[in-house]
Amino acid sequence: MQKSNTFLLQDIAIIFFSIVVAVLLETTGLLNSILLTFKGYEFIESFVAGIFFTSVFTTIPAIVALGEIAQHSNSFWTAVFGGFGAVVGDLIIFRFVRDRLSEDLLHLLRQKTGWFRTCFICRSRLFRYVTFLIGGLIIASPLPDELGITLLGFSKMKLKWFIPISYIFNFIGILLIGLVAKSLE
Repeated sequence: MQKSNTFLLQDIAIIFFSIVVAVLLETTGLLNSILLTFKGYEFIESFVAGIFFTSVFTTIPAIVALGEIAQHSNSFWTAVFGGFGAVVGDLIIFRFVRDRLSEDLLHLLRQKTGWFRTCFICRSRLFRYVTFLIGGLIIASPLPDELGITLLGFSKMKLKWFIPISYIFNFIGILLIGLVAKSLE
């Protein structure tokens, strides 16, 4: 019980720190400066923007950057390299979020009456498949990957499966961003 509360406080501190970093990235223009450093090297731009595509705090600037990159280069290749960057970002999140945040949420659910029902639902195969599907769709969307990775944590996904699944869903999401950006030209 005490250990779970400690992890919950650590997770809240990490989220707070992430918000501070995101505000600093946005207000100082550091993210734009990083991307401008690689101007003319679309594969590096896509990779770096892909890393920032995964976090709730940097998703919006990354979507804009990926859209701009796709407008002056090939959307498919933007998605290929952006997907690789997104996997790197997701792996960082996966390392910190997958098990701990899932356990924190289960701990909070158990505090309510009917925890036996919660445990039964969370252990069922249908629950694991549904959380896998919803988690993957969240990773593909502009929604925060932290939420999708937490849902994948409920499905007890191993790292060897997480990497290709993260790549596929992020590739699809970035490709759609690129196609939309091209259509708005």
